[in-house]
Amino acid sequence: MTPMSDATTTDLYEVTMAMSYLREGVTGPATFSLFVRDLPPERGFLVAAGLESALDYLADFRVGPEDVDAFASALHRPPGDLAPLLGLTFTGQVRAVPEGRIVFAGEPLLEVTAPLPQAQLVESYVLNRLSHQTAIASKAARCVLAAAGHPVVDFSLRRTHGPQAGFQAARLGAMAGFAGTSNVAAATAEGIPAVGTMAHSFVEAFSSEEDAFRAFARCHPGPVTLLVDTYDTEEGVRVAARVLRDLDRGPGSAVRLDSGDLGDLAVRARSILDDGGLPDVRIVASGGLDEYAVDDLVRSGAPIDTYAVGTRVGVSADAPYLDSAYKLVEFDGRPVMKLSSAKVTAPGGKQVFRRPGCADEIALADEQPPDDGVALLETVMRHGRRTGRRSTLDECRGRLAADLGELPSAARRIRAPVAPRATSSERLSALTARVRRRIEDRTAAGSARQAPQRASSGSHRSVPR
Repeated sequence: MTPMSDATTTDLYEVTMAMSYLREGVTGPATFSLFVRDLPPERGFLVAAGLESALDYLADFRVGPEDVDAFASALHRPPGDLAPLLGLTFTGQVRAVPEGRIVFAGEPLLEVTAPLPQAQLVESYVLNRLSHQTAIASKAARCVLAAAGHPVVDFSLRRTHGPQAGFQAARLGAMAGFAGTSNVAAATAEGIPAVGTMAHSFVEAFSSEEDAFRAFARCHPGPVTLLVDTYDTEEGVRVAARVLRDLDRGPGSAVRLDSGDLGDLAVRARSILDDGGLPDVRIVASGGLDEYAVDDLVRSGAPIDTYAVGTRVGVSADAPYLDSAYKLVEFDGRPVMKLSSAKVTAPGGKQVFRRPGCADEIALADEQPPDDGVALLETVMRHGRRTGRRSTLDECRGRLAADLGELPSAARRIRAPVAPRATSSERLSALTARVRRRIEDRTAAGSARQAPQRASSGSHRSVPR
């Protein structure tokens, strides 16, 4: 039996709307804009991510017979009712901010223009891809900033929300500048250095720490990293120093601290290692670290060489979601907008112009950039096919490093950052005002037509006695 495709990875209301569009012939070109309304607390910027996997999905999108059966089952309807969806593919255009670029609130990360049923049906998957990966990439970039030049590595796989999320966290960490990952699959697929040490269980399996360390060193030639906090951390460092010195394995090797007061323990470990003639043995710190803890340790001057971040970064613990949206901004040549309280959207397809100091301007898609600005959104898909090759990890990493270098210092802060706010161009502001007036006038006219009917209906009501 042929399995369902990723076309079924969607919210049910996308299916019900697409069916209605097709049956009613409402299939004109629609533009949807994907953006983040407001940045999470303690975020001065976001890192655009998830585009490449979203494009893979769109390029392969096709509703097959098994998908129609799944939709019919979910709706408790005969498969024949879902026949209009059979064979649907994505034939549209995508304009997007390349992965690795920094973005701010209100700026479109991606805009899809396609026949309305297609653009609607792909919403949930595309929104999921960009929202999750942008959140994780932004967290990872802040860890690199906090480490202030010290290597950061990814240890997040065991506690991310599924293996696929763990793979993404490893890739996004590398994009942000991490030095390696413990995730073998991601390291192999993405060309990321694989890193790893040992677990406490390994030490506990031997009669003593020294036996464990010597066994580990015998099995693994070259530099090794020894976990020293299974029992007494300072004693563990002394044992590790003795083993490394006896085996002449000091240069390139390390000890790992995974619990306790990491700053204080790092100072003590450094003293023990130096006194033991092992100044080249590094100190790796792990254990619930994120950018806040790393920032504190770096500012305290703790002699830690490498920071291993895991759970809190892999799930973006302090900001696990983004207030992201995928909203219709134009249909069949007509700009549209939403006026709901606190969720107003701006009409029309858009472009973002990046100016010096990240003084961004959100404009209409056909506007020309100012002399000192460059356009962020690029056309990455036409007629349902990529316009070029996928970005490499090195290219994404280079974009992010360049954008971080231009980011105002207040936005780079780990605590109480101040994010730049994009402004709207004159043309976008004028269009927004016109569309708002059109909607309000139409709403007012509708209310006026209903008023006499309500009054007439009310005059015939019986009055209770």
